[in-house]
Amino acid sequence: MTRTNPLNPSRAAPCCALIALLVLLSACARVPEPRLFPEAPNDITVRTDALLPADVILLGEQHDAPDHQHIHQHVIARLAVDGKLGALALEMAEAGRSTAALKSNSTQLQVQEALGWNSKSWPWTAYGPAVMVAVKAGVPVLGANLPAAQMRAAMADTQLDAQLPGPALKAQQQLIRTGHCGLLPEDRISPMTRIQVARDISMARTIEQAALPGKTVVLLAGSGHVNRVLGVPQHLPADMTLKAVQLRPGPARIGPDTRLDAEDQAAFDAVWPTPALPARDYCEDMLGKPAAQ
Repeated sequence: MTRTNPLNPSRAAPCCALIALLVLLSACARVPEPRLFPEAPNDITVRTDALLPADVILLGEQHDAPDHQHIHQHVIARLAVDGKLGALALEMAEAGRSTAALKSNSTQLQVQEALGWNSKSWPWTAYGPAVMVAVKAGVPVLGANLPAAQMRAAMADTQLDAQLPGPALKAQQQLIRTGHCGLLPEDRISPMTRIQVARDISMARTIEQAALPGKTVVLLAGSGHVNRVLGVPQHLPADMTLKAVQLRPGPARIGPDTRLDAEDQAAFDAVWPTPALPARDYCEDMLGKPAAQ
Protein backbone atom coordinates (compact mmCIF):
# COMPACT_ATOMS: atom_id res chain seq x y z
CA MET A 1 0.00 0.00 0.00
CA THR A 2 1.30 3.41 -0.99
CA ARG A 3 1.54 5.85 1.88
CA THR A 4 1.10 9.60 1.55
CA ASN A 5 4.01 11.57 2.88
CA PRO A 6 2.47 14.18 5.22
CA LEU A 7 5.52 16.37 4.70
CA ASN A 8 5.10 16.48 0.92
CA PRO A 9 4.84 20.24 0.11
CA SER A 10 2.67 19.61 -2.94
CA ARG A 11 -0.03 18.05 -0.78
CA ALA A 12 0.47 20.14 2.38
CA ALA A 13 0.18 23.54 0.69
CA PRO A 14 -3.52 23.27 -0.36
CA CYS A 15 -4.37 21.84 3.03
CA CYS A 16 -2.66 24.73 4.84
CA ALA A 17 -4.28 27.27 2.57
CA LEU A 18 -7.71 25.78 3.29
CA ILE A 19 -7.10 25.89 7.03
CA ALA A 20 -5.89 29.49 6.83
CA LEU A 21 -8.97 30.45 4.83
CA LEU A 22 -11.28 28.82 7.36
CA VAL A 23 -9.53 30.62 10.23
CA LEU A 24 -9.81 33.94 8.39
CA LEU A 25 -13.52 33.44 7.66
CA SER A 26 -14.12 32.43 11.26
CA ALA A 27 -12.36 35.56 12.50
CA CYS A 28 -14.37 37.74 10.12
CA ALA A 29 -17.57 36.20 11.40
CA ARG A 30 -16.66 36.89 15.02
CA VAL A 31 -15.13 40.36 14.85
CA PRO A 32 -17.62 43.15 14.09
CA GLU A 33 -16.81 45.83 11.55
CA PRO A 34 -15.39 48.86 13.42
CA ARG A 35 -17.88 51.71 13.50
CA LEU A 36 -16.64 54.46 11.20
CA PHE A 37 -19.09 57.07 12.48
CA PRO A 38 -20.55 57.45 15.98
CA GLU A 39 -24.23 56.69 16.25
CA ALA A 40 -26.13 59.87 17.05
CA PRO A 41 -28.70 60.03 19.84
CA ASN A 42 -32.17 59.83 18.36
CA ASP A 43 -33.08 63.41 19.23
CA ILE A 44 -30.02 64.76 17.39
CA THR A 45 -30.84 62.60 14.38
CA VAL A 46 -34.40 63.89 14.27
CA ARG A 47 -33.33 67.51 14.72
CA THR A 48 -30.65 67.24 12.05
CA ASP A 49 -33.04 65.67 9.55
CA ALA A 50 -35.56 68.46 10.25
CA LEU A 51 -33.02 71.05 9.03
CA LEU A 52 -32.83 69.50 5.58
CA PRO A 53 -32.78 70.28 2.76
CA ALA A 54 -30.25 73.05 3.20
CA ASP A 55 -27.25 74.31 1.28
CA VAL A 56 -25.62 75.24 4.57
CA ILE A 57 -26.18 74.50 8.25
CA LEU A 58 -24.61 76.95 10.68
CA LEU A 59 -24.03 75.43 14.12
CA GLY A 60 -23.45 78.16 16.69
CA GLU A 61 -21.82 76.97 19.87
CA GLN A 62 -20.69 78.29 23.22
CA HIS A 63 -16.99 77.51 23.10
CA ASP A 64 -16.70 76.24 26.68
CA ALA A 65 -19.70 73.89 26.47
CA PRO A 66 -18.50 70.30 25.87
CA ASP A 67 -22.03 69.17 24.99
CA HIS A 68 -21.90 71.46 21.98
CA GLN A 69 -18.80 69.80 20.57
CA HIS A 70 -20.42 66.40 21.07
CA ILE A 71 -23.39 67.62 19.03
CA HIS A 72 -21.01 68.77 16.28
CA GLN A 73 -19.69 65.25 15.95
CA HIS A 74 -23.13 63.66 15.75
CA VAL A 75 -24.51 66.16 13.22
CA ILE A 76 -21.46 65.71 10.98
CA ALA A 77 -21.73 61.92 11.27
CA ARG A 78 -25.43 61.95 10.43
CA LEU A 79 -24.89 63.95 7.25
CA ALA A 80 -21.80 61.95 6.28
CA VAL A 81 -23.57 58.59 6.64
CA ASP A 82 -26.34 59.78 4.32
CA GLY A 83 -23.83 61.15 1.80
CA LYS A 84 -25.17 64.69 2.27
CA LEU A 85 -22.10 66.37 3.75
CA GLY A 86 -20.41 68.56 1.16
CA ALA A 87 -17.78 70.23 3.37
CA LEU A 88 -17.06 71.14 6.96
CA ALA A 89 -16.04 74.78 7.49
CA LEU A 90 -14.49 75.94 10.75
CA GLU A 91 -14.13 79.17 12.65
CA MET A 92 -11.33 77.33 14.46
CA ALA A 93 -8.93 77.40 11.48
CA GLU A 94 -7.84 80.13 9.10
CA ALA A 95 -9.24 80.50 5.59
CA GLY A 96 -6.93 78.89 3.05
CA ARG A 97 -6.25 75.87 5.26
CA SER A 98 -7.79 72.61 4.06
CA THR A 99 -7.67 68.82 4.32
CA ALA A 100 -8.73 68.42 0.67
CA ALA A 101 -5.34 66.97 -0.29
CA LEU A 102 -5.38 64.39 2.50
CA LYS A 103 -6.52 60.78 2.27
CA SER A 104 -9.43 59.52 4.33
CA ASN A 105 -7.09 57.43 6.48
CA SER A 106 -4.86 60.39 7.39
CA THR A 107 -3.75 60.64 11.00
CA GLN A 108 -4.90 63.27 13.43
CA LEU A 109 -1.45 64.85 13.36
CA GLN A 110 -1.59 65.13 9.58
CA VAL A 111 -5.03 66.74 9.80
CA GLN A 112 -3.90 69.21 12.45
CA GLU A 113 -0.90 70.16 10.34
CA ALA A 114 -3.04 70.67 7.23
CA LEU A 115 -5.39 72.95 9.15
CA GLY A 116 -2.65 74.81 11.02
CA TRP A 117 -4.44 73.86 14.20
CA ASN A 118 -3.86 75.94 17.33
CA SER A 119 -4.62 73.66 20.26
CA LYS A 120 -4.07 76.43 22.81
CA SER A 121 -7.00 78.38 21.40
CA TRP A 122 -9.08 75.41 20.28
CA PRO A 123 -8.45 72.16 22.20
CA TRP A 124 -8.15 69.32 19.71
CA THR A 125 -9.76 66.96 22.19
CA ALA A 126 -12.94 69.05 21.87
CA TYR A 127 -13.05 69.67 18.12
CA GLY A 128 -10.95 66.83 16.73
CA PRO A 129 -13.69 64.16 16.83
CA ALA A 130 -16.03 66.12 14.52
CA VAL A 131 -13.16 67.03 12.19
CA MET A 132 -12.00 63.42 11.93
CA VAL A 133 -15.49 62.16 11.10
CA ALA A 134 -15.47 64.43 8.04
CA VAL A 135 -11.94 63.39 7.06
CA LYS A 136 -12.79 59.68 7.33
CA ALA A 137 -15.82 60.29 5.14
CA GLY A 138 -13.59 61.83 2.46
CA VAL A 139 -15.18 65.24 2.97
CA PRO A 140 -12.94 68.34 2.92
CA VAL A 141 -12.50 70.27 6.15
CA LEU A 142 -11.89 73.96 5.48
CA GLY A 143 -10.49 76.73 7.60
CA ALA A 144 -12.90 79.66 7.31
CA ASN A 145 -11.80 82.33 9.77
CA LEU A 146 -10.03 85.54 8.85
CA PRO A 147 -6.27 84.90 8.85
CA ALA A 148 -4.45 86.68 11.66
CA ALA A 149 -2.22 88.39 9.10
CA GLN A 150 -5.25 90.24 7.71
CA MET A 151 -6.68 91.52 10.99
CA ARG A 152 -4.73 94.78 11.14
CA ALA A 153 -5.89 95.71 7.64
CA ALA A 154 -9.48 94.84 8.57
CA MET A 155 -9.37 97.13 11.59
CA ALA A 156 -8.56 100.08 9.35
CA ASP A 157 -10.99 99.19 6.54
CA THR A 158 -13.89 101.63 6.95
CA GLN A 159 -15.71 99.98 4.02
CA LEU A 160 -16.52 97.14 6.40
CA ASP A 161 -18.79 99.53 8.32
CA ALA A 162 -21.19 99.43 5.38
CA GLN A 163 -21.40 95.63 5.24
CA LEU A 164 -24.16 95.52 7.86
CA PRO A 165 -27.41 97.53 8.01
CA GLY A 166 -27.17 100.46 10.44
CA PRO A 167 -29.12 98.88 13.33
CA ALA A 168 -27.21 95.61 12.97
CA LEU A 169 -23.87 97.46 12.97
CA LYS A 170 -24.82 99.30 16.16
CA ALA A 171 -25.92 96.04 17.77
CA GLN A 172 -22.64 94.40 16.78
CA GLN A 173 -20.70 97.32 18.23
CA GLN A 174 -22.61 97.00 21.49
CA LEU A 175 -21.78 93.30 21.64
CA ILE A 176 -18.11 94.16 21.21
CA ARG A 177 -18.46 96.68 24.03
CA THR A 178 -20.11 94.27 26.45
CA GLY A 179 -18.03 91.32 25.30
CA HIS A 180 -14.92 93.17 26.45
CA CYS A 181 -16.59 94.06 29.75
CA GLY A 182 -16.52 97.79 29.03
CA LEU A 183 -12.71 97.79 29.08
CA LEU A 184 -12.16 98.79 25.46
CA PRO A 185 -11.61 102.51 24.83
CA GLU A 186 -14.45 103.88 22.72
CA ASP A 187 -12.15 104.60 19.78
CA ARG A 188 -11.37 100.87 19.60
CA ILE A 189 -14.98 99.74 19.28
CA SER A 190 -15.28 100.36 15.54
CA PRO A 191 -11.95 98.71 14.62
CA MET A 192 -12.79 95.64 16.71
CA THR A 193 -16.26 95.46 15.16
CA ARG A 194 -14.66 95.51 11.71
CA ILE A 195 -12.64 92.45 12.62
CA GLN A 196 -15.85 90.67 13.61
CA VAL A 197 -17.52 91.63 10.34
CA ALA A 198 -14.42 90.62 8.36
CA ARG A 199 -14.44 87.22 10.09
CA ASP A 200 -18.07 86.70 9.14
CA ILE A 201 -17.34 87.68 5.52
CA SER A 202 -14.41 85.26 5.41
CA MET A 203 -16.58 82.40 6.70
CA ALA A 204 -19.33 83.26 4.22
CA ARG A 205 -16.89 83.23 1.29
CA THR A 206 -15.51 79.86 2.36
CA ILE A 207 -19.02 78.42 2.54
CA GLU A 208 -20.01 79.87 -0.83
CA GLN A 209 -16.91 78.47 -2.53
CA ALA A 210 -17.51 75.02 -1.00
CA ALA A 211 -21.20 74.77 -1.91
CA LEU A 212 -22.22 71.77 -4.03
CA PRO A 213 -25.65 70.98 -5.51
CA GLY A 214 -27.52 68.47 -3.38
CA LYS A 215 -24.97 68.65 -0.55
CA THR A 216 -24.82 70.55 2.73
CA VAL A 217 -21.89 72.62 3.99
CA VAL A 218 -21.70 72.77 7.79
CA LEU A 219 -20.07 75.68 9.61
CA LEU A 220 -18.94 75.27 13.22
CA ALA A 221 -18.60 78.67 14.89
CA GLY A 222 -19.53 80.70 17.93
CA SER A 223 -23.23 81.49 18.12
CA GLY A 224 -22.66 85.19 17.40
CA HIS A 225 -21.26 84.30 14.00
CA VAL A 226 -24.31 82.27 12.95
CA ASN A 227 -26.83 84.94 13.98
CA ARG A 228 -29.00 85.72 10.94
CA VAL A 229 -29.26 89.41 11.81
CA LEU A 230 -25.62 90.09 12.65
CA GLY A 231 -23.38 87.33 11.40
CA VAL A 232 -22.40 85.09 8.50
CA PRO A 233 -25.93 84.86 6.98
CA GLN A 234 -25.77 88.60 6.22
CA HIS A 235 -22.95 87.91 3.75
CA LEU A 236 -24.25 84.77 2.00
CA PRO A 237 -26.09 84.85 -1.35
CA ALA A 238 -29.83 85.39 -0.97
CA ASP A 239 -30.61 82.26 -2.99
CA MET A 240 -28.63 80.00 -0.66
CA THR A 241 -30.84 77.90 1.62
CA LEU A 242 -29.42 78.09 5.12
CA LYS A 243 -30.37 76.98 8.59
CA ALA A 244 -28.87 78.79 11.58
CA VAL A 245 -28.89 76.78 14.82
CA GLN A 246 -27.87 78.09 18.20
CA LEU A 247 -26.68 75.55 20.74
CA ARG A 248 -27.60 77.10 24.07
CA PRO A 249 -26.84 75.90 27.61
CA GLY A 250 -30.03 75.93 29.64
CA PRO A 251 -33.63 76.13 28.40
CA ALA A 252 -34.67 77.95 25.24
CA ARG A 253 -36.57 81.22 25.65
CA ILE A 254 -40.15 80.43 24.70
CA GLY A 255 -42.80 83.00 23.85
CA PRO A 256 -46.49 82.77 24.81
CA ASP A 257 -47.33 80.75 21.67
CA THR A 258 -44.73 78.06 22.61
CA ARG A 259 -42.44 79.17 19.77
CA LEU A 260 -39.08 80.86 20.21
CA ASP A 261 -39.33 84.41 21.43
CA ALA A 262 -39.22 87.19 18.83
CA GLU A 263 -35.50 87.91 19.21
CA ASP A 264 -34.53 84.28 18.74
CA GLN A 265 -36.92 83.81 15.83
CA ALA A 266 -35.18 86.64 13.97
CA ALA A 267 -31.68 85.38 14.76
CA PHE A 268 -31.97 81.60 14.45
CA ASP A 269 -33.98 78.94 12.69
CA ALA A 270 -33.68 76.71 15.75
CA VAL A 271 -32.32 76.80 19.28
CA TRP A 272 -31.17 73.47 20.68
CA PRO A 273 -31.04 73.59 24.50
CA THR A 274 -28.23 71.70 26.20
CA PRO A 275 -27.52 71.08 29.90
CA ALA A 276 -26.88 74.28 31.83
CA LEU A 277 -23.30 75.16 32.72
CA PRO A 278 -22.12 76.31 36.16
CA ALA A 279 -22.55 80.05 36.61
CA ARG A 280 -19.45 81.94 35.51
CA ASP A 281 -18.66 85.65 35.46
CA TYR A 282 -16.49 86.10 32.38
CA CYS A 283 -15.80 89.72 33.24
CA GLU A 284 -14.46 88.67 36.62
CA ASP A 285 -12.19 86.25 34.76
CA MET A 286 -11.02 89.01 32.45
CA LEU A 287 -10.35 91.40 35.31
CA GLY A 288 -8.61 88.69 37.30
CA LYS A 289 -10.80 89.16 40.34
CA PRO A 290 -12.20 86.38 42.50
CA ALA A 291 -15.89 85.75 41.85
CA ALA A 292 -18.30 86.82 44.56
CA GLN A 293 -19.30 84.05 46.92
